[in-house]
Formats: sequence, structure tokens, C-alpha cells
Amino acid sequence: MEQIDNTAQTPISYGGFWKRLAAYILDWIILTIISIIMLVVFSASFGTLLSAETFEEGNEAALLGLTLGADLLTFAIAWLYYAGMESSSKQATFGKLALGMKVTRLNGEPISFLRASARFFSKILSVLLLFIGFIMIAFTEKKQGLHDMIAGVVIVNK
Repeated sequence: MEQIDNTAQTPISYGGFWKRLAAYILDWIILTIISIIMLVVFSASFGTLLSAETFEEGNEAALLGLTLGADLLTFAIAWLYYAGMESSSKQATFGKLALGMKVTRLNGEPISFLRASARFFSKILSVLLLFIGFIMIAFTEKKQGLHDMIAGVVIVNK
């Protein structure tokens, strides 16, 4: 019987800090455009439903409610964009695709929407820790940030 040598595998190339930052900037530009369009539609819809008197001086509650609604809409768009794209067959956002990267589980398999969502929401912790969760990407062996470690994923070059 002939044995197969499994030790001669191609080394994995992980997406590094600067490349991932560039992908994030591209995604941020895309999300900003999408959010502006959605917020214009959102504001126009609620602007026609609410009378001008609602926004007169002294009625900060209405303006605060509209602002909160817009912020929640923007956050939901970002979540669905990142989690949806990274769990799709593309395994990457448009920014990562443009720079030749994809998101995988540690064993190389695609990630689920739930895992992609966990990764997205874990980024909040990376931010709260003074961005140390992102800076870790530059110093860890597999180029993982805190949010990647929590979700059990890696970003690999295609």
C-alpha cells in the first residue's frame, strides 16, 4: 500500500495588520455610502410622518428619537454587511475581496452567520480596550485580533 505524505502542505498566509486596515477603510467607504442613502430614505420617511411642530425648539425628545433610530439603523446595516458577507460563499467583505483575503475558521472551513455575528459584536470589546484588540493583529502568530480569537477565525490571503 502506498502512503500519502500529509506533511507537505502549503503554508498558510495570514492577512496582516496593514492589509486588513486597508480593507477596513474600503469597507468603511462602502458602508458610509450605503448608510447615507439609507439615512436619507429613513429621514424622508419620518420627516413626512412628523409635523414641523415636532422639531420646534423645546422638543428634544423627538429629535433624540430620530437620531437614535438613525444610529440603530446604521449599526444594523454594518452588522448585516459584515456578518452577511463574511458568512457568504465569498467569505469576505468587498474590502477583503479587493485585497485578496477571506475569513475562515481555524481549520479552513467557511464561517456561519452566527460566528460572523460573534466576530462583529466582539469588535466592540476590541474598541473598548483602547483598540488593543486590533493592535494584537500585528503581534500574534496567526495575525488574529481579539475579536478573531473570540470567534475562532483567521483572515487568510487567497
